[in-house]
Amino acid sequence: KRARTVTVAYRQPPKGRITDLVIDSTGLKVFGEGEWKVRKHGAEKRRVWRKLHLAVDPATHDVVAAEVSLENVHDAEVQPTLLNPLRRKLGRVYADGAYDSKASHQ
Repeated sequence: KRARTVTVAYRQPPKGRITDLVIDSTGLKVFGEGEWKVRKHGAEKRRVWRKLHLAVDPATHDVVAAEVSLENVHDAEVQPTLLNPLRRKLGRVYADGAYDSKASHQ
C-alpha cells in the first residue's frame, strides 16, 4: 500500500540567526498503474512527479525545512513557503538560479 502524503521530519535549528542555508529541489516519481501495465500496454508518454524542496544547514547537514510541490510550480514560488515558517533572520542563502527572483532578495 502506498501513502497519499509524505511527512518529512526535520529539526528546527536553535533560536537565533541562521548564518548559512542551502536550498535545492529534486524530483520524486509518482507511481502509476505499475510495471505490469507498462509491459502489457507500453509506457505512457507523460510521467507524473512531484518536487521535494529542502533547506539544509551546511554546517550540520540538518534539514531545517521541507516542502513538496506539484511539478509545474516554479521553485521561486515555493521559497517563501519554505523559509517563512523558520521565523528567523537568515545570513546567506545558497540556491540555484531557479530560486532567484526579486522577492527572494528581500
